[in-house]
Amino acid sequence: KIKNQLLQHIFGCRPHSSLLSASAWKYNMLNGGGQMLVSTKGRYALRVLADMAENGGENEFIPLKDIADRQEISEKYLEAIVKLLVTDKLLIGHRGKGGGYRLAKAPSKYSVGEILRATEGDIAPVSCLCEGAEKCPRRNECSTIAMWTRLDDMISSYLDGISIADLMEKTASAKKESGSKAAGKKKTDK
Repeated sequence: KIKNQLLQHIFGCRPHSSLLSASAWKYNMLNGGGQMLVSTKGRYALRVLADMAENGGENEFIPLKDIADRQEISEKYLEAIVKLLVTDKLLIGHRGKGGGYRLAKAPSKYSVGEILRATEGDIAPVSCLCEGAEKCPRRNECSTIAMWTRLDDMISSYLDGISIADLMEKTASAKKESGSKAAGKKKTDK
């Protein structure tokens, strides 16, 4: 209990429970961590949606096995992630012959922020800013709340301003650039 009070006093808020359990957060903070982390669930969800957008998932159902193979991610783990995305209506699932998953909307209509919220829960940097959180009894005297609120707004604005289509463009540009460098190297090697 004393450690919890000390951590709350030092950092101004309780640990963010949906990103890390309280014990994991304490371990992370006490052992020099202190970083906010997006789990593999959130990162893989972004990869799945980008993969689907690049491979016709806007118009046709793609088997999860195909996505898992291309992304080199366990199909079993992807099942749990895709279930969250279907529940939040970010993907449409179809069972049976010709089944799989497809995008529920155009890649440009998906924001990174909405995908991370679907998989990670609230992405606020501190628990007192989480949607539905109890009002912090120290809020009126808190010298850090304005900073946390601004950081939360900046994170949300940044993540909500990037679409799956934007991620695809960056990937296409990187592949094109990588291909150009490889072609140039072959010419100079001769």
